[in-house]
Amino acid sequence: MNIKKQQLKKHKLIATGLFVLMAIVYVLMLLLSKHNHQSWMNYVKAFSEAGMVGALADWFAVTALFKYPLGIKIPHTNLINNNKDALGENLGSFVSENFLNQATIRPYVTKIDLSGFIVNWISNEKKFNKTTVEIRKVLKSILLKIDDKEVILIISSKGKDILNDLNLQELVSKGLFYAVENNEHQRLISLLIPQAKLYVENNKEAIYDKVVEKNPILGLIGGKAITNQLISGIISFLDDIQNNGNHNIRNEITTKLYEICESIKTDENWKSRFDNLKEEFITDEKLQDYASKLWENTKSNLVSNLEDENSALNQYIEKYLKEIRQNLVENESTKAKINKTVHKFIYKLALRNSNEIGNIISKTVKDWDGKEMSDKLELEVGKDLQFIRINGTLVGGIVGLLIYSLTVFFT
Repeated sequence: MNIKKQQLKKHKLIATGLFVLMAIVYVLMLLLSKHNHQSWMNYVKAFSEAGMVGALADWFAVTALFKYPLGIKIPHTNLINNNKDALGENLGSFVSENFLNQATIRPYVTKIDLSGFIVNWISNEKKFNKTTVEIRKVLKSILLKIDDKEVILIISSKGKDILNDLNLQELVSKGLFYAVENNEHQRLISLLIPQAKLYVENNKEAIYDKVVEKNPILGLIGGKAITNQLISGIISFLDDIQNNGNHNIRNEITTKLYEICESIKTDENWKSRFDNLKEEFITDEKLQDYASKLWENTKSNLVSNLEDENSALNQYIEKYLKEIRQNLVENESTKAKINKTVHKFIYKLALRNSNEIGNIISKTVKDWDGKEMSDKLELEVGKDLQFIRINGTLVGGIVGLLIYSLTVFFT
């Protein structure tokens, strides 16, 4: 038997014992009055008689809260069991109206100093290191628990939307135009010309054979000398292009590239080509495959980096947390903003859900078994209620004695 049950039983015995004592005293006074009546016996009898009435009245009142007195179903008894639902609704309304209102919530909310707690926590180097470790664990746990299929579906869906909205025609046109504007094509020409000269030098025989093949008569009249002169002329021509940044060939190539830029931007044929290119490469199956490989590699790299204490990612996390710590320690306005935001959030949340909390209390009480609820409440407050019985016995006796005394005095 637990302590509360023992205490309840003890105080019930005391209250009942006091009633029995009053009854014994009353019977004793009746017997003594018959054999040797004394005036003081009337006073004792009045006290004990009134005490019994008070004890019985308060026993009935206390018992009626939790059960039927003597098992008799007297109206308006067993109140807690019979009125359980109404009590739950009233309790829910009482809590909502008296505990979850602006006046009661605001003083407690304004005392919350979350930023101070955070600063005190992270200022301790040991706790700060523990926090960084826990953050890495949480991030790793989130990554491992994420539904890969859902992530791949999101990536592929968003990727498809982006690619569908992407204007390849305009993008390529602008890219080429940017390259031409920055003379990237000139650098490319300068890189290609030496290779072209080297190719000509290394393929003299092939060039000679091709010339003779086209004009056999040249082979009879010194074709090699003519070919060498031709090759020399080609190399000289390439040297001029390489050394002259304003060469006509360079200018012609630049002009042609500008024309191509405009053509790519406006020509419907180019548009069709790019559209066909997107349709060929941007299929649901391929996007799913690309997204799957992208996510698998990304997830694997992130998990590996989170597991490696010396990885760049973990170093970045630690650096970022240290910056936050420094900002919180040194910047009072930041701490004030954090607390203000927290206060506002909790305040609004509490007020917005005050009725819901009342409903939860009402529903919880309604779902309880009536007898079980009555027994629990009696166990919690029954001990104190027995003092009502004790006080009722004594107060009743005193009032009865007083009434008898006044009656004797005035008659």
